[in-house]
Amino acid sequence: MAKHRTHSVEFKRQVSQEYLSGETLHGLSKRHNVSRNLIRIWVDKFQAGALDEDIASADLLETYEARIAALERLVGKQALELEFLKGALQPRPRPRSETTSAIVGPAASALPKGAG
Repeated sequence: MAKHRTHSVEFKRQVSQEYLSGETLHGLSKRHNVSRNLIRIWVDKFQAGALDEDIASADLLETYEARIAALERLVGKQALELEFLKGALQPRPRPRSETTSAIVGPAASALPKGAG
């Protein structure tokens, strides 16, 4: 089964304008390899202003795609930060020389006897 081709809004506008300027359907169909019926549909849409709405929709879609890409980058960055922080919270093996006292603070300094 043959796949359908998609044409840009600008291409549809160009072909419609060529037809309205006096080109024949047969000539346009041969030159652009597009069916005459499809050109008629494009011309009708062009005259109704629907192709202008398609341009606005395409611009809006492009804006949304850019926003989605920015948000995906942000999510990726936050996922990396989260993995880093999870790794920082993992318990690490304690060296044997480290004290196991529940009291945490600087090590006591040894005072000479009788100095206190």
